[in-house]
Amino acid sequence: MDSDESEFYGDDDLIKDLEKKVDDFDVNKWWQDHETIETPLTIQARGEPLAITQYHNPYAGHPYAWQLTESINAFLARLPPATTMGAPDCPWIWVCNPYIKRKSKREAGNQQVRGGEDEAPEDERADVATLMKAGEERLQFASSFIDQFRQPGLLNELTIRESKKAGMDAAKDILDLAKGLRVTCGKWMLFCSVFEVNDVWEIIAKAIIKNELGIAAKVAPKSNGDQRRERLICVYTADFSDKKDVTRVAQKLKQLGLVKKKPLYYKPDAYTYLGIASGNRWEIKPSIYDTRSLLSK
Repeated sequence: MDSDESEFYGDDDLIKDLEKKVDDFDVNKWWQDHETIETPLTIQARGEPLAITQYHNPYAGHPYAWQLTESINAFLARLPPATTMGAPDCPWIWVCNPYIKRKSKREAGNQQVRGGEDEAPEDERADVATLMKAGEERLQFASSFIDQFRQPGLLNELTIRESKKAGMDAAKDILDLAKGLRVTCGKWMLFCSVFEVNDVWEIIAKAIIKNELGIAAKVAPKSNGDQRRERLICVYTADFSDKKDVTRVAQKLKQLGLVKKKPLYYKPDAYTYLGIASGNRWEIKPSIYDTRSLLSK
């Protein structure tokens, strides 16, 4: 070894000493000595609450959401969706991913959107107000265009095609606008029977706090005179345009046994804020992904 190399790697005695340390290192003993190190996953596995200063909860202080001061098992016992009655202060039961920082519910722009108050915790830079103003203007423009074609005597193949294209163009513009304004949350929607909702919710809630699914999840509680055979559970991701992450969450849901014969559908929150639901006059499809298409690839 020349002088330049010895300065970089060390002299022969140093190299021999390091090689001896490598040979003498007992990997199994190291793991035995360090297996008691506290990590978020080991804390969660014991069902203990997390240290508030290390994690995040945009629903802190809200009684219908999981709190960092309680174990996940205590939360599930406190608010079982099969029997927990819905109320003005309990429209949904929530659990948020403690590893991801989001805007506090009290400060969120969606609190000013009628029907959007209980959508995903927002990106801290989300501008929902601008999305609502510009999005509604874009839909009004599409409506005016469609109305021109839907006059009596004008209904033909061209009219149908142009009307549908107007809706598709509006949908693309709205999603582009939402991405630019960081209103990018969206949700996978699951329906399960009342008899299995507690079990399904437990699987999802525990996966959320382990950072295995998305940024948050919610489940519908029981309502007065509840005749529903199914309950809705929404699993939120941070960005509808991040197809890789949306697919990852879908794959995890399937791995957890929650994607069965019927496909699950994914809807952007931007559509919810703007009232784009099934049967809308613009013929915009409310969902932009489904598990059958994504997972078959």
